[in-house]
Amino acid sequence: MSTQTTTVAQSQEIKLFQKWSFKEIAVKDIGLQRYLNLVPMVAPHSMGRHEHQRFRKAKVNIVERLINGLMRSGKNSGKKAKAANIVKEAFEIINVKTGKNPIEVLVKAVENSSPCEDTTRISYGGVVYHLSVDVAPQRRIDLAIRHITAGARNASLNNPRSIQETLADELILAANKDIKSAAVAKRNEIERVAQSSR
Repeated sequence: MSTQTTTVAQSQEIKLFQKWSFKEIAVKDIGLQRYLNLVPMVAPHSMGRHEHQRFRKAKVNIVERLINGLMRSGKNSGKKAKAANIVKEAFEIINVKTGKNPIEVLVKAVENSSPCEDTTRISYGGVVYHLSVDVAPQRRIDLAIRHITAGARNASLNNPRSIQETLADELILAANKDIKSAAVAKRNEIERVAQSSR
């Protein structure tokens, strides 16, 4: 009896929100492969265990990191269940609009909106100037998620459209590398400034 239940448990696939599969989703950007976590989970909630160790957030699922990004300052500050519902509904909208797996769309959006180059301030002899530097993979993902969520939040302000719709649109546009996406536009702007500071 116990062997039958274990084989059933092993054959059952773990799906996000019991709908979306993590199978066959690959990260094409080689620099982000180690830091973009796609470990299957039903509910993206790790109880903040990653917080007490350096670089541990690389082991946090990318969907949970998007939810955490939505909890930045504003109405959703600290409301993880509300942010999770926003992401869940946005994923439904993405699936209806594109017919693709929303996790795959999210991964592509993060890859397309993560800047590779940035600038840093250097003070030399009382003169401050900017110098172009490469961005670490962990920070690239952080910036991509920050720009995606900020773009969705700003688009829903003073707008009859809900944050779920604006987040879904932002992810779809970023996945298609469309310049209308706030995150992709921000990436291009950061890289343009960095290129001029070489």
